[in-house]
Amino acid sequence: MDEVIQVTQWLSSITPRKKAKLFFFTTHADAPSPMVGSNDVDTHEETQLPLATTVALHNFKNIDEFLKKKVNTFSCYNVIENEITKTDYEYLRFYSACKYLDVVPPFLDLEKISAIQNKFEMTDEERDYRLLLDSADLVLEKVCDSLKPAGVSQMWTALRKDRNLIRGVKTIDIIGFFVDPNPTGIKECLFFFIVRFLQKADKINRVNTNRLERLIAQCDESSSCEEGKTIDFIIDSLRFCPTELYPFGFCLIMCVIEGRDGAMQEIEKTMEISRHLGMITHTEKNPTKETIELVKKELMKPKYQFYSSFTCWFMSHGDSNSMVLADGETIEREWFLTSFPDISTFQLKPKVFFTVSCRGANKFSLKGDEFEGQSATCDYYDIGSALIRNRMLDITDSVRDISYVQPMMDTLVAYSTILDHLSGRANTHGSIYVDRACVLMSENISRGRSLTEILEHLSQDLHEILQETMDEDRIVYKQACHYDSFFRKTLKLPYTRHPKEDVHSAPQ
Repeated sequence: MDEVIQVTQWLSSITPRKKAKLFFFTTHADAPSPMVGSNDVDTHEETQLPLATTVALHNFKNIDEFLKKKVNTFSCYNVIENEITKTDYEYLRFYSACKYLDVVPPFLDLEKISAIQNKFEMTDEERDYRLLLDSADLVLEKVCDSLKPAGVSQMWTALRKDRNLIRGVKTIDIIGFFVDPNPTGIKECLFFFIVRFLQKADKINRVNTNRLERLIAQCDESSSCEEGKTIDFIIDSLRFCPTELYPFGFCLIMCVIEGRDGAMQEIEKTMEISRHLGMITHTEKNPTKETIELVKKELMKPKYQFYSSFTCWFMSHGDSNSMVLADGETIEREWFLTSFPDISTFQLKPKVFFTVSCRGANKFSLKGDEFEGQSATCDYYDIGSALIRNRMLDITDSVRDISYVQPMMDTLVAYSTILDHLSGRANTHGSIYVDRACVLMSENISRGRSLTEILEHLSQDLHEILQETMDEDRIVYKQACHYDSFFRKTLKLPYTRHPKEDVHSAPQ
């Protein structure tokens, strides 16, 4: 069959709502620029004009033309070995969006998908199409689905009132002030236009969504929300770290085994819980400085930009400032913690570090006969409240900036013990902190708990446990853990366990 006819039949089989979503996912706002074939040319026309004309004319002609152009580009594209191009990235995004929406063109060359995945050096686990979807866009899709056409129309009216923001933007004028978002698919096009416009204007990104939240907060709840949804519910959904689908993220486990009883148990437990959470996991036993540098270099590869979060477990001996490596050398804990968050592939994404090591020799000792022989080791405010808001400092958009970010932002560091103190371990099971952390995370899957809630529970649980030193003094003591958070959004554990065998990938 002629390819033109195939493309026409494929487009006619897609509903207007799915066309709008396919366009949105395909014109991903955070596409990386340091790639072959990419440039800094403004993509305003490509990403916003088709949406604007669709809303204004109630006609999907321009979106259809955009999708046809994509399909034709991919059809003629020859996969070049080694070099990763902008088209490679777009091809993977297009394929994953089609797969997610169940509109994969029957004529799409899946062998090219496999060849591109080879260029990205993707493992079998990483060939799951869900990895290629942008989790932030999936959150925004759910927000759109929670709003009625009237709600999106009210957002548009509120946006149009911000004259400083929209001044001189031609696509805004194309749509006009009054919009009828009721025809099928028009609500989606208008909402996605608002989102992409705010992203291009550097007003929102995957972490900073305040400007979008303020638009939603101005909607009338009775007419703007789908059944069972509220304005607060919709806004709250934007305040969680976007980690919507499998995999939950990438997990790096680094563990010094030499001289640490139960270290293999630590590895097994952390691997089990990370996979239970739906993470793709890599383990490094007995790491050295060279190992760490090689891992950092590996994490800079383009494929890691597809991950929605990064978790690292580092388990070793240590003191107040350093951690001991397998060869006896030490690394400054602060250096280790600050070098990973600066990796560009995980920028604006949650990064969690579990450092499991002593930070000194002090012990919170318990004295008294009753303890002998006892041991477990043998500024926010509601943006919907105008009254309160009027009493607060007026922070205008002109003094806000989301372009420059401190490297440690969106990072959480969890310590197994407090400064200058021991981190206890059992003879056969390794770190008690690791054991309790894995148990609590496993128990709280599907309960909607945030990571910080679990860490607070862990702090309570661990501090109840009586431990005993392994030297001849046999001192009974307690251990206190804590964490430092630079998160700007709440990181929740996934609601569902991700079965290892649930993989959808292109043919090998």
